[in-house]
Amino acid sequence: MPTETERKYLVVADDPRWRALIRATHTLRQGYLTTDRSPEVRIRVVDDNAAFLTVKGPRSGPTRAEYEYPVPVPDALELLALCTGRVLEKRRHSLPDDWIVDEYTGVHAGLTVAEIEWRGDPAVPPPAPPWAVRDITGDPAYSNATLALRP
Repeated sequence: MPTETERKYLVVADDPRWRALIRATHTLRQGYLTTDRSPEVRIRVVDDNAAFLTVKGPRSGPTRAEYEYPVPVPDALELLALCTGRVLEKRRHSLPDDWIVDEYTGVHAGLTVAEIEWRGDPAVPPPAPPWAVRDITGDPAYSNATLALRP
């Protein structure tokens, strides 16, 4: 079963330490096709030229099942239209060592969150960088599904 193991942290948006590390930036729009927590079904469009359907299972600590499939962008845009009121917008910045930083736009402008996904022992996450100010892993208030449902 494919899984993701991740930790999430709040980040100070204007901290130059993480901004200096940006390698690439993409614009993401993602909507939630289900409103309950398990499974979580998401459609994501990246830079208007790639799209993915993702199904996530319930979380067990920092780990959960994750299935992701590419879909045609026109289909994804139609699916996003079905997600009225359950869509997030953000800029995703790729940093070294598999770190990403999401800067939310739209109704969540100002929220900035870092994520790290890793393979290996779920109990031994990579160390957090100094610009990752608070661990929010597993805090439902900061899950993308919650943010999409509660602007």
